[in-house]
Amino acid sequence: MNRTVSPLLHDYKPAKDPKGKSIRPIQWFAVGLGLPLLGVALVLSVKSTPVDHPSKSVAAAGANAELRPIGSQIASEPVLILADDHDAGGAVHEFHPPLFPSPSEFDSIHLTVRSGDTLDRLFRKNQLDLGHLAMITRLPEAGARLRMLRPGDELEIEHDNGKLVRLYRKLDLTSALVVSRNDDGFKAEVIDRPIEIHRRRAYGRIDSSLFESANSAGLSDKLIMNLAGIFAWDVDFVLDIRTGDDYFILYEEIYQDGKYVTDGEIVAAEFNNNGRTFQAIRFADKGGRSDYYTPDGRSVRKAFVRAPVDFSRISSSFNPRRRHPVLNTIRAHKGVDYAAPSGTPIKAAGDGKVVFRGVSGGYGNAVILQHGGNITTLYAHMSKFSATAKIGQRIKQGQIIGYVGSTGLATAAHLHYEYRLNGVHRNPRTVELPQADPINEAYKEDFLAAVQPILDDLLQYKRTQIATASL
Repeated sequence: MNRTVSPLLHDYKPAKDPKGKSIRPIQWFAVGLGLPLLGVALVLSVKSTPVDHPSKSVAAAGANAELRPIGSQIASEPVLILADDHDAGGAVHEFHPPLFPSPSEFDSIHLTVRSGDTLDRLFRKNQLDLGHLAMITRLPEAGARLRMLRPGDELEIEHDNGKLVRLYRKLDLTSALVVSRNDDGFKAEVIDRPIEIHRRRAYGRIDSSLFESANSAGLSDKLIMNLAGIFAWDVDFVLDIRTGDDYFILYEEIYQDGKYVTDGEIVAAEFNNNGRTFQAIRFADKGGRSDYYTPDGRSVRKAFVRAPVDFSRISSSFNPRRRHPVLNTIRAHKGVDYAAPSGTPIKAAGDGKVVFRGVSGGYGNAVILQHGGNITTLYAHMSKFSATAKIGQRIKQGQIIGYVGSTGLATAAHLHYEYRLNGVHRNPRTVELPQADPINEAYKEDFLAAVQPILDDLLQYKRTQIATASL
């Protein structure tokens, strides 16, 4: 079948008819007139076609997508959403337009600071205007924040042939510096970076160690260390742990732009150890001070920690009738020996003042701290002292005062630790430790009101886990 072929589908070379004759002039005239008319018809048809509203296009992306209008809210305002979920689903995310329009009419570069880099060096390397650099570093909001660069810091810069248009630098998780050019020069401002906080729950039962159990429960190393730190004053996580101990925690996860960023704070936790139950709830007062307290408002912290060093085992306990391993005589062991690798940091068991630092006979290198309540603590056999542990120096609990060694009468690297009350030696592992200050009375009412819903949540989760375990 012979079909008429449209000239729009081929090039515009003269075609020959079946008899070999060329196209006549009248045919050229018809084609020349028809093409413009066809183009006009196409334009009119496009203009008459309705266009979907942008929101419909977004909605069509998927039935599960949800956009929430933000009205007059600007991108620099923080958005904080607490999604109290039992699982990762169900969270609603705020939508914000990108800080920099894309595609931009300006050139954009992304810089990562490396060791030895300065802003001047980065501007020179990327052929950016040094005069503009001088101008922005003189801005009150920008100067100090741009001069203090660290390896790994990132800068996003928009420029027009080297002329700075905009600079963006993340300062921390929730804020960023933005420098932009306007008719009057440059302006700088610190804006908020919206985050979302999701509350999660976790349960674990110990078969061997807290770390292995919490890892199996999906907890990060950071959360595990925080959990151990909360109860460190009551539970020795090396020696006190028993098979069957369990724990329940409520904690936060932080998201930004719909993506997980990091773990947040532990909101509340319960640890059951060998028949003992410990509970802790985080509370931040109006002054910005936060800490963990028992349900009745007592601090979970003590004035002293049980063990001032991370150790592998106790090589010798408090024993008034112990035979000395070097002297081979019955000689009271008035402290506890914690076996640990040489060089392990030794931390102050409590706030105090250094009253002795030096070599003391069989103790070798030793430090003695004076605390309130006529309490002193001694740390012996150190390999070396820390720079801050000087006589007369005030020391905070947890501050490093020296490092494990084997100086003096020691057969291997370990810390010898003594606790004395009114000059009398007490067993550091069993002595009743003085409490830290309870919650300020000015905030007690606020605390009790805030803590009850959290305890109810924790109790409900416990019942759910126990019921599940019994099935």
